[in-house]
Amino acid sequence: MMPPKKSPLDSIAALWRRAPKGFEPPVGQTPHTVVWTENKWRLLRFSPATKKYATPILMVPSLINRWYVLDLGPGRSLIEWLVAQGHEVFCIDWGTPGAEDRYLTWDDIAGRYVGRAVRIAARETGDTHVLGYCLGGTLATTYVAAFPDGVASLVNLAAPVDFAHGGIMSTWTRTATFDVSSIIEAFGNVPWQLMQASFNMLRPTLRMAKAVAVLDRAWDDEFLDGFLATEKWGHDNVSFPGECYRQYIVELYRENRLIAGTFQLLGRPARLSAITCPVLAIAFADDHIVPVPCAEPLIPAVASRDKQIMVDRGGHVGAVVSRKAADRLWPALSTFWAQRD
Repeated sequence: MMPPKKSPLDSIAALWRRAPKGFEPPVGQTPHTVVWTENKWRLLRFSPATKKYATPILMVPSLINRWYVLDLGPGRSLIEWLVAQGHEVFCIDWGTPGAEDRYLTWDDIAGRYVGRAVRIAARETGDTHVLGYCLGGTLATTYVAAFPDGVASLVNLAAPVDFAHGGIMSTWTRTATFDVSSIIEAFGNVPWQLMQASFNMLRPTLRMAKAVAVLDRAWDDEFLDGFLATEKWGHDNVSFPGECYRQYIVELYRENRLIAGTFQLLGRPARLSAITCPVLAIAFADDHIVPVPCAEPLIPAVASRDKQIMVDRGGHVGAVVSRKAADRLWPALSTFWAQRD
């Protein structure tokens, strides 16, 4: 016998019942230790009870988002799941930049900070797998292209590489009226509120669609916990260090130097053709932030013999933290690393 269909009134009643215990589920709950702190960033270490794989995994999240999107909560955490499989995981927490960080450059963040994280994660085994998510993937890719030592493999998860195919973001950033220097001179660090507004304009009806989804399914505690955790993360953004942002827009979005082979990191060429380690690029068909044509050109550009592209359904965030991700994406990642341990 089919259960009775739920109505919006059932969802409203469920929200009312939930109100006393709050609407912000705890995030970032997987046990970890802090193994390095420098300026505002920290390196977190997640150790399994029984270590099954020798090579650790270093996760590089987006510079303008909080790291805990990879650890949203029990049953919704990629990190928790990987640790349960026997992987040791390191993850960068970028922290919150202060006004004094407006002069941080791509060299500082991708070269020095990511480089330090790679060396610490690889300290015991000699190398580490590197996963970069979104802008974190671009940071990681430029590092691996310039400094390949110590990197066992590179996974780019919804990460922009070919900025000529970045969709609406490319169009906006390449217009003459987008005055990057004036923004940085006015604010120092680019305010997260400004960037959040830009992302909202990519899909103006998304907020209404989310409201409808909640009214349809608020009676489903598992759905609501996941939705609220994702929304908490989505509104907990980080400002972009000014000088690094200038390079990001000018050298990557406008001049597309990573694909052109003219990007440099700490004075060294950061050419994709210099990457020879195993590479996996993952893109999502419904991603409006990093479209598939923006992410997949990594594969033909690298010199690796062991390389592959994986295109799945889903959006930029949902495809990484959803129930379907736990069934498809997460096992695919674990298998990739296990086969190259």
